[in-house]
Amino acid sequence: MSETPERNQVQACVRCGAPVSLQTALCERCNPLGLAQPSASQTHGTVFLGIGAAVLLLASLAGSSSRGIGPFTATMSAGSSVPGGLAVAITVTNTGTTAGAATCQVTTSVIGSAGLSEIISTPRIEPGATTAVDRQLKSFGSDPIPLAISCGN
Repeated sequence: MSETPERNQVQACVRCGAPVSLQTALCERCNPLGLAQPSASQTHGTVFLGIGAAVLLLASLAGSSSRGIGPFTATMSAGSSVPGGLAVAITVTNTGTTAGAATCQVTTSVIGSAGLSEIISTPRIEPGATTAVDRQLKSFGSDPIPLAISCGN
């Protein structure tokens, strides 16, 4: 297996594509005055700043698209035993200024069941409107226990 000496290894000029040595980025035609070549840290820094700016732009767009949705207030009936779980009726109100769907988490603090939770999503709720959702919760068993609900947007 023969190795090519480093002096014979070439890469393309970043501007015109002409072959240049690995130590340079621009050919004689693109850099006739022999100005300093761009360093790898300059190139990587520029790319890093571009990616950072794109992330900030996307974050601001995501924040502005969900502005005014929620908060949601929710009440839930006591669970009644049904085969395979507990049946509950949930009432969710959108107190925000923009329509949106709520994601609610049902939990309990009963010893033996603490840490269990179930997620419930509602249909789209207009601002100031209330919707009722009936669900069967399977995570808590079929014996009625105290449950709590909290909703986000």
